[in-house]
Amino acid sequence: MPCELYLVRLIHGSTRRAFPGERLWTAAELTHSATVRFLRIRNREGCDVYLQPFAAGRNAGYILLDLDHANRAVLQTMHANGHEPCVMVQTSPGHLQAWVRVSPAPLEPALATAIARQLAHTYGGDLGSADGRHLGRLAGFTNQKPRRRLLSGRAPWVRVVHTMTGFARNASTLLRAATPLPAPARVRAQGVQPASLTGERALEIYQGWIERWRILERYPQPDWSIVDLWVARELFAYGRPTAEVEAVLRLGSPQFPRRHGNPEDYLRCTLARAAFPAPRRAVSAAHARTSTLAGTNSACSNSTGGR
Repeated sequence: MPCELYLVRLIHGSTRRAFPGERLWTAAELTHSATVRFLRIRNREGCDVYLQPFAAGRNAGYILLDLDHANRAVLQTMHANGHEPCVMVQTSPGHLQAWVRVSPAPLEPALATAIARQLAHTYGGDLGSADGRHLGRLAGFTNQKPRRRLLSGRAPWVRVVHTMTGFARNASTLLRAATPLPAPARVRAQGVQPASLTGERALEIYQGWIERWRILERYPQPDWSIVDLWVARELFAYGRPTAEVEAVLRLGSPQFPRRHGNPEDYLRCTLARAAFPAPRRAVSAAHARTSTLAGTNSACSNSTGGR
């Protein structure tokens, strides 16, 4: 579940009181031996360990499906429907949680909640957990809820039962179904009035170009700075105003502002470059070479890849 930061929350299994403070860690920090030791100690003291890919006030593109009484064939059914989870864990015998990745860019909470409720209705999930900000259990620790104890009296382990790299095959269908339809005057895929541009619509526009260019299929770790530039150039070519193009990048670009020290300066520079005519080489071999370097600490790239 690649993300720049992860939110970890500790909640006592008996009292349901949260351990003081919420922690944000990178994947490297979260898997560091000292961090694991700290979480194991808290877990032994009775705290449940919860995790969520972090996107500030939004959803990071991962939807949690809480299956309290899971049918044994639910994973196969989800695959058949194109809703393949990227991670599924068994939180205790007969209880599963599935994370379904539907977007490379953060989602507004209302949109993420609508998708979560749609999945919960489809697969008999817990509607009480179907919201865009719900946390799931972190595998490798024990479930400390008293009613989940095994017959032996021990707390069950939270175990990974399935993983898959990438997005659910029908993620775009889930997004479309949960997104309010635009007004008839704004039906064009690449054009809306600036005053009516919402976060959901900006995301829809940006993702439309990602799907059209098959970015995620061709480049597993895209350099989103380059994709931002391509999207901006295309929108300018369609005659869209600068304010609208900026809003599409700000609200639709994956995990924006990522690690930009000065997001406003980055947007100004990107829009200025995009405004100049350039050879139309959208998805090219040059991007493949650049994406290979995206994992390095380059000052001119804001890609976090899958680090």
